[in-house]
Amino acid sequence: MATKTVPGNSCRRAASTFDWGNLIAVSLAGIPLFLVSGEVGIATIIAAIMGIVPLIFWFGASMMVYAMCRHHPDDRVGRFTQWAAYRYYALMGSLIVVATFFPPDLAYYRAYWVVAALILIPWTILALIRIRRERWHDVQVEVDSEEHHQ
Repeated sequence: MATKTVPGNSCRRAASTFDWGNLIAVSLAGIPLFLVSGEVGIATIIAAIMGIVPLIFWFGASMMVYAMCRHHPDDRVGRFTQWAAYRYYALMGSLIVVATFFPPDLAYYRAYWVVAALILIPWTILALIRIRRERWHDVQVEVDSEEHHQ
């Protein structure tokens, strides 16, 4: 069997991918919620939709990232990915349950975003710092000799 080298930098990048997605999605989701007044109207409805779009987009894209990174040759990549997924999916799941009962008032969505951001953003930054501080080494992966020549 032939081997292939997965560089340590690639492992670190893979370990941080889910966390970066979390950080970007949650940060972007809050912006439109605070750009409009609290009065119910077309602007409020558009702001609520635009606040949800990054969360839904990342929810879908995160499944692909999770599938790619969870079973990475470096086990630490999978663990960091799994914890980032726990954090994001817990907040998304609770949003669906809680927001179902929100009245048509933007203040409730803003309050939820603030709570979610206060939980997810610092935790994600700490995870990214931990990932950065880890010593990442090259990983040797066995590959089929037929795959190696292609």
